[in-house]
This record gives sequence, C-alpha cells and structure tokens, in this order.
Amino acid sequence: MTKSITIFLFIFASAATAQAQSWTGKASYYGGRGHMTCAHRSLPFGTHLRVTNLANHRSVVLVVNDRGPYIGGRIVDVSTGAANALGFRRAGVARVTVETVSND
Repeated sequence: MTKSITIFLFIFASAATAQAQSWTGKASYYGGRGHMTCAHRSLPFGTHLRVTNLANHRSVVLVVNDRGPYIGGRIVDVSTGAANALGFRRAGVARVTVETVSND
C-alpha cells in the first residue's frame, strides 16, 4: 500500500512540475484594466503568473487578462499598478522572470 501511495505522489508531483513554466526577459507596463493584471501572448486568460523584477527581487502575482506585448523582445506587459509594485514604472522596462503559478 505504501508503495502505491509513494508512486502516486511521485507521479502527481512530476505532473505538477511539468505544467509549471518560466521565462526570463523584458517586461513593460500599460494602463491595463485592473490593478494586478498582465498581458501575455499565448497563455489563457485567468492564468496566474509570478513576475519577479531581477534588479530588486520584488515579486507579484498577476492575472492574465489581455493579449500582448506586441513589441519585440518583451515577454509580458504588466498593469501600471503592477509596475509600481515591481518598482520599474519610472524606468518603463525591466528584466524579469515570469513563472506560471496556476491556470484557473
């Protein structure tokens, strides 16, 4: 019985890990709807992403509710409120890591 449970937990943990994705690249901000939202080119609306500013290590969880960015070299556009929380609104662009948290 314990072998069955162990195998199940291993398979479950592997599946959960396989679904998580992460990217490193540039983020910009836009006047998006909502305070803690973002735009991503391909992830489904409602996906929760953890975005971390690599310069200051500030991190927020955002919800994908729009498409974009449409400027080359950028992996995510965050709302103005998120850019403030991440500490890069004045700079306009920041190098970030983006990780999927959930896909609701």
